[in-house]
Amino acid sequence: MKLIVISGRSGSGKSTCLHVLEDMGYYCVDNLPASMLGTLAERISNNIATDIQDVAVSIDARNMLDDLTKFPDIFESLDARHIDRQIIFLDADDNTLLKRFSETRRKHPLTGKYIGLIEAIKKERELLAPIITLANLTIDTSSLSLHQLRDSIKTRVAPHEDDTMAVQFQSFGYKNGVPVDADIVFDVRCLPNPYWIAQLRGLTGLEQGVIDYLDSQQEVQEMFNDINGFLETWLPRFEANNRSYISIAIGCTGGQHRSVYLCERLKSHFNRDRIHIQVRHKDIN
Repeated sequence: MKLIVISGRSGSGKSTCLHVLEDMGYYCVDNLPASMLGTLAERISNNIATDIQDVAVSIDARNMLDDLTKFPDIFESLDARHIDRQIIFLDADDNTLLKRFSETRRKHPLTGKYIGLIEAIKKERELLAPIITLANLTIDTSSLSLHQLRDSIKTRVAPHEDDTMAVQFQSFGYKNGVPVDADIVFDVRCLPNPYWIAQLRGLTGLEQGVIDYLDSQQEVQEMFNDINGFLETWLPRFEANNRSYISIAIGCTGGQHRSVYLCERLKSHFNRDRIHIQVRHKDIN
């Protein structure tokens, strides 16, 4: 039996995540009281007549405060039942959550007579702190579309029939923040920057002018070779440790040129030997 706990702040995409898992064959329960987690797991694992093998539950700030406080002990107690369990925590920055609630006109579960939306968004993270500290996977949905979130959940949770690890290369700009879901981060801000060349400034690392410029820079080739050599050595070690997914983030100043270029080169290189390769450019508009 596999048990996945979905948690996160309201508006971060928990319902979407739960629907994806339901489509994948998981038995899903929304807003399960945390105190009932052990009971649910026991009933399903002990019922040999049931066809239910995989379970996903949503546990969030709608739970009773006492249950949230005790969540680490409740979750740890499942270890005695030898259940394969995982916690996925979804989140987004405060401004994105505020915008989503404003656009949809939905009511935040913590808002009331004496607490407004901004205060509720901040308070919710405090309430979920016991779950955040235990999360196996954290996904920042701030810049993800609905389809990107669905694909991300499928890639990170669904087992691959060929049992190979999925690899995502993600470009980003340091001025916009490091992706919170990155497993490995490379800083390439020391490389020559096409931004300072007028005819390249408005382009991205996907376009030929920038590609030609960076191809001609010796430091860029050395950086690519070093990153590539590191990954060639260590990706198989992660894979051998039963890792099903890894996210590799490469950052430059704005996330437009150097990081994009290197992610695309690495994707092309590893596509030769690996099946499950993704690329995402976080800060390209």
